[in-house]
Amino acid sequence: MSSHLSLYERLGGVYAIAAVVDDFIDRIMQDSRLNANPKVDEAHHRVSKAGFKYLVTEQVCWAAGGPQQYTGRSMHDSHVHLEITEFEWQSFLDDLRQTFDKFEVPAAERAELLAIVESTKSDIVLK
Repeated sequence: MSSHLSLYERLGGVYAIAAVVDDFIDRIMQDSRLNANPKVDEAHHRVSKAGFKYLVTEQVCWAAGGPQQYTGRSMHDSHVHLEITEFEWQSFLDDLRQTFDKFEVPAAERAELLAIVESTKSDIVLK
C-alpha cells in the first residue's frame, strides 16, 4: 500500500477498526488482572459495553486520522478515579497485543497504534 495513506485508511477504516475494538474491549472487560482492581471492576460492570466500544472506536478512528470526532471524556477524567497501576497498564497492553495478533495487524500499523496508546499513559496510570 502507498505510504501516503493515513493510519485510518491502512487499518481498513471504521469497520475494520470497530471489529478490533470489539474484540479488545471484550478482552479487557473480562481480564482478571484488571478486574482485581475493585474500581476498574466496578467501572467495567457499570458502563454499557456497547457504548464503551462505540467511544473507543470513535477515539481510535479519530487518532488514526479518520473523519470521526471523539466525543467522550478526556483520558484523565475517565480514568483518574480508577487508580490504575503500572501492572494494570502492562496487562492492558498485553491484551492489546493479543488482539493485534488475532487480527494480524501489520508491524508498522501496530507500532503506530502502540505509540498513540502510549501517549495516553500519563493521563491513565497513577503517578
